[in-house]
Amino acid sequence: MEGPRFAIYFVPAAGTVFYRFGASVLGYDCYTGEAVARPRAIDLPESDWAALTAEPATYGFHATLKAPFRLRGDFEPEDIRARLQTLAASIPVIHFAGAVQLIAGFVAVVPVAPLPAIDRLAADCVTAFDHFRLPATEAERNRRLAAGLSPRQTEHLDRWGYPYVFEEFRFHMTLTGRLDPERREAIHARLQCEFARQCGADAIQIDRIALVRQAEPRARFRVVSQVRLTRNSAG
Repeated sequence: MEGPRFAIYFVPAAGTVFYRFGASVLGYDCYTGEAVARPRAIDLPESDWAALTAEPATYGFHATLKAPFRLRGDFEPEDIRARLQTLAASIPVIHFAGAVQLIAGFVAVVPVAPLPAIDRLAADCVTAFDHFRLPATEAERNRRLAAGLSPRQTEHLDRWGYPYVFEEFRFHMTLTGRLDPERREAIHARLQCEFARQCGADAIQIDRIALVRQAEPRARFRVVSQVRLTRNSAG
């Protein structure tokens, strides 16, 4: 199917050190839609980094809260924005310590410890925006199934359009695509060092949620709207 897709993401504020770190690793700024220079301290050819980050760069530096979906014909993007505003008023700001880890062969920023507040945020977004979602096509479903989903993940796929929700959810902010086994440790170590150099031990703050849009299947996602969280901090 052609046409735009929408998603609900956590995208750090554009001016933060944390966002600049992630955007520079991916080489893409999902606020401006422009290319970003890679970190100088990561000594790899640009062509190599471009290949390593090609897939996650499509989505920008983010954490998925409601996976990409096409909008039902009886709704407009403004309807999603209105729901985003309402939901944000009920969600507390979340602070957590982050770490760069290997997950299933790719590198991502994750919380150093489980944080129920993040899981609640993701679950709320899955349910709050589901009625806007046009059901996946059979071809899209088959592509997901080809990844080797568990029975429970398949249930989630059929009900919510995405297999990794609720108890299957793990908050992560992807920095690379899946790496060849012989390169994983070296790339992981470089990104750990760069994260420590740029971000130090500062807590990461989830203080906003974003509506993002992909104009057509080959396009990169862009932030089209953000809403600040206003309740007292949690986590």
